[in-house]
Formats: sequence, C-alpha cells, structure tokens
Amino acid sequence: MNKTNRYYLKAYQSENFLNSKDARALRILSEYLEPESRLRHYKVTDTIVFMGSARVVSNEQAHEALVAAEKGKGDIGQARVGVEMSAFYEASRDLARRLTRWSKGLGEEERRFVVCTGGGPGIMEAANRGASEEKGLNVGLTISIPIKEFVNPYVTRELFFHFHYFFMRKFWFAYLAKAVIVFPGGFGTLDELFELLTLLQTRKMRKHLPVVLFGTKYWTEVINFDSLIHHGTINAEDVMLLHRTDSVDDAYEFLVSELSKYAEVERGVRL
Repeated sequence: MNKTNRYYLKAYQSENFLNSKDARALRILSEYLEPESRLRHYKVTDTIVFMGSARVVSNEQAHEALVAAEKGKGDIGQARVGVEMSAFYEASRDLARRLTRWSKGLGEEERRFVVCTGGGPGIMEAANRGASEEKGLNVGLTISIPIKEFVNPYVTRELFFHFHYFFMRKFWFAYLAKAVIVFPGGFGTLDELFELLTLLQTRKMRKHLPVVLFGTKYWTEVINFDSLIHHGTINAEDVMLLHRTDSVDDAYEFLVSELSKYAEVERGVRL
C-alpha cells in the first residue's frame, strides 16, 4: 500500500495504530470483550480453575526420565524428585475428570463448572486432559511470554485464549471461577494464589469461592502461614479461606459439596 492510500484506512483497520502506545486501552478492552463474547457463545457461565506448575510431568514421562538418568543421561536426584512430583499431575488429571463427569450430569443448558487452566503443560495439561477424557469442554488461558509458546493439546480449540496482558488473563481466571484448586507451583502459581486470597480477604470478591490447596507437605514447606499469624500480618481466620488436602477423594467431595451448596444461590454473582 502506498503512502497516500494508507491514510484512507479506517482507524480500526490500521495495524500501526492498533499496536501503538496510544491504542493500549483498545487492546486491553479487546482482551475483555472478545473472551466474553466467545464464552457466552459457547454458554460457559462458570469455571473450576486448576493452577500449578508447568514443569510437572506425567508419571510415565517422569519414570522415563529416571530410567534415562540412571543410564547417565540426566541428574538422578532431579529425576527422582520428578517422579515424586508426577503424583500431582495424575491427581490433577483424575480430579478434573471426576469434576467434569459430575458437572455434565447436572443436565443444565449452560455448561456449568467447566475446567479452566492456564493452557500450558504440567498441572494445566493434566487438568485439561482429564476434562477432555470425559468429553467435556475445557478452557485454556495462555499468555505471551519470551519463551517458546505452548498450548497443550487437550484444550478445547474454540476455548483457547491467548493474552498479552497478565492482569487481563488473571481477571478471566477469577471472573467466572466458582472454585479454584492450587497444586504445587512456582512464581506464577504463587502470584495467582495470593491475588485470589487478597480479593477474598478484603471482600473485593463478593462471591463464595472455595480454594483447595493440594499437597500439604509442599505448601507447608513453601508458605509458613503459622508464621504470618504469629507476626500478626494475617488473622488466624484468614487461613480458613483455604482447604488443604492430599486426597483427590477429599478434594472432590469438598468441592462438590461447596458448589452444590453455594452455586445456585450465587448464580450470576461474579467479582
């Protein structure tokens, strides 16, 4: 296109403008409106959010890595930790599968309690995989970061969303969520967990949102909630915002009970 013709473009057709600093507000708004439109089209009204490390692999992959390490192709200590951590992949997969089966049995027109993850590998892949194995729609909210981009193959293609802004991605995690399960993870998982806890603690989030912290040994080592209470930086009752467990059965029973009790009462109530 020559220099004269480019001035005949409508503003919303100009890539130069849309990618400019001046159009940032439009890009942010797009990351609200486009997901809202697509989720409404597919009748996704509630989600169960799974969070956790992208680095955890399946039990099968972990054992393959251990065998390779024992043959001199890798760090044996790290491989053994990988096998231990792989239990969380399998737990995420199993829990997502069971919750999807339960939600599909509700028989409502809207697709209630749809599994939602960050769309990447690890714990996220496991949850999307479990939902997919039950032939349930599931959501993946990925983010553009300066590493190889990756969406796991189990996310429902029509419900794969790719974000530029972290805060808009986290908004969509929280906005439709009716429950959150947090598996062991790193900086990103901790960031997402504490933002949700802050919203609940300050009552900026008005809906009831059960939060399951899965993996008691890991979380006890990583976050000393008792120390926070001791030093007076949180109240003792703040830890009641979390349900801690190591059992898929316990997590499933707790979540089904909580969702059955509160979801209908609070239907349509978001943040």
